[in-house]
Amino acid sequence: MSDSRHSRPKAGASPGYMRRVTRARPLADLIGKTLEPACRKRGFAAADLLSDWPEIVGERYAGRVQPVRLDWPRGGRDGAFEDVPRPATLVVQTDGATALLLTHEMPQLVERINGFFGWAAVERIRILQRPVTDRRRKPPPKLRPLTGAEEAELAERLVAVEGTPLGAALARLGRAVLARTR
Repeated sequence: MSDSRHSRPKAGASPGYMRRVTRARPLADLIGKTLEPACRKRGFAAADLLSDWPEIVGERYAGRVQPVRLDWPRGGRDGAFEDVPRPATLVVQTDGATALLLTHEMPQLVERINGFFGWAAVERIRILQRPVTDRRRKPPPKLRPLTGAEEAELAERLVAVEGTPLGAALARLGRAVLARTR
């Protein structure tokens, strides 16, 4: 005797019903479409060159050289290869001392950039000597130590989750909040 409850799907559920799983996605995937018009205005086909710039140029130039725009030559395609556009000029900005160093390493940098694109997209680099704002992350500020009364108040609030990983995480968060706000 078979049980009919197990042979039929529940009312309202489709036979191929599967729970939808959402995963965290990188922020670049979510805002990439928003940044593309601004990047195209400056000659960049996509924001990839800007976002991957520190990996392309290396630690030495990551915070000291900034790409400004890609200047594509007028006239479209090269006569010999109709499918391949002519290479662009990458305009970067940096300070005077770094400009001198960059001038000597320009062929290697052009090679790295073209390796990133996968084709000879950049023919040369033009340097503008301007101050550069460092966009690298700054370390978080030092927090003051909590007083005995603040530690006691925090421990009292976390007594329900004491000794658990959640309790330890909440204690770290609580210390950081109290150290900044009081």
